Amino acid sequence: MSAFDRDAPPGPGPIRHFDFPPVERRTLSNGLDLRVARMPRLPVASVRLFMRAGEGGLGAARAGLAVLTADSLDGGTKRRGGTELAEALERIGARLDASSGWEGTSADLYCLADRLPEALGLLAESVCEPGFPAEEVDRAREQHLAGLRQRVMDPGALASDVALTRYFAQGVPYARVLDGSVESVTPLGREDLLGYADANFRPGTGGLIVVGDVDGREVATLAEKWLGSWKGTPASKDDFLVTPAATERRVLVVDRPGSVQSEVRVGHVGVECATPDYYALSVANLVLGGVFTSRLNLNLRERNGFTYGIRSGFSFRTRPGPFEISTSVGNEQTAPAVREILAELSLFAEEGPTDEEVAAARDFAAGIFGLQLETSSQIASRVTQLVVFGLPDDYFHGYRDNVRGVTTEAAAEAARRHMRPGQAQIVVVGDAEQIAGPLEALGLGPFDVLSGPPRTSHG
Repeated sequence: MSAFDRDAPPGPGPIRHFDFPPVERRTLSNGLDLRVARMPRLPVASVRLFMRAGEGGLGAARAGLAVLTADSLDGGTKRRGGTELAEALERIGARLDASSGWEGTSADLYCLADRLPEALGLLAESVCEPGFPAEEVDRAREQHLAGLRQRVMDPGALASDVALTRYFAQGVPYARVLDGSVESVTPLGREDLLGYADANFRPGTGGLIVVGDVDGREVATLAEKWLGSWKGTPASKDDFLVTPAATERRVLVVDRPGSVQSEVRVGHVGVECATPDYYALSVANLVLGGVFTSRLNLNLRERNGFTYGIRSGFSFRTRPGPFEISTSVGNEQTAPAVREILAELSLFAEEGPTDEEVAAARDFAAGIFGLQLETSSQIASRVTQLVVFGLPDDYFHGYRDNVRGVTTEAAAEAARRHMRPGQAQIVVVGDAEQIAGPLEALGLGPFDVLSGPPRTSHG
């Protein structure tokens, strides 16, 4: 093959050496788990304060409260308003953001390393003494509601949201949208956010992660100064069990008259982050639908021309999240695409990947690992996972070796255990008049068509 042969893909290059930075671990006097990783390349610091106060601990009636509380955190403190807080951060060149997910709420700080003493004080003030001015809460709530209303109008978001209600049983938080519903968010006001933060923004079972050009002992001293008097454990508990909505394969068409293409979701309840099959399953999923050269993409995009792209993936959480295959196709290709997705999934679950596929997936996963850890913020996100999921301190130091140790047999066995085509829930959003008949003719299982505004949360 010549150097300019465009008919054959280039071979993989050697995997470059990469060392995850050492992480120092301490426990503050209030029980907060402190993790510090020194990265002296640039004079910056990334800080993440994680509190175990997330949407997983809320019932459907209060869904979205944790997200709205985090979104409103930059609106001001008990000492200063939102503008004053923004100006204080700007004066030292710092950035403060907050977000909430299923596992908890994180307040993220980014600043120059020599400004960390002042910046950490502002972070502590924002989390320990939030003010939630009414006008800022109202603004954040209206933006939140606008996003929820937009989701119903967006066919891709609609398909994903409806699919959750088909994967997870009623009452399981994962069956609803992370941001809640219009019904649950509309009545929320300042007092709700103040009450939630007071009860749940607590250090117990949380962590403070600092990555950058910093000294671990100096960080510990600063953390004690600003956060040492902060006490307590979050009141909300996410002690729910994950159960599927059904264990038989079913098909649901959500009618969207006039649509010229369909949004397709195929999936079921997946597996938790702590599964012993994590590495093997991650490699197996890359082969099935996790990279451009995956089986699903080569079938539906390259061979059949049904779609521009298709992906599969597991959402690894403290409890089993969804396993899902997603794509969009034209009306005429909807039924053939669903047929091919189920055929590929069934074949893969039965026979597993080949040696060549596993080798390529291992090399990709090991090779891209270092590229995803180029900044202090990316490192901080990974270290946070140690706290959130209770992973061993050396987890990421051995990550690439564990990935490269996955065998073809292990990947195949993981696929057999955790990819279940016979239990797959199929949700298609599109023009029912055009797509329902061909889909029902596939005979995949009980078939329903949903007309009118869908209910996307068990509220």
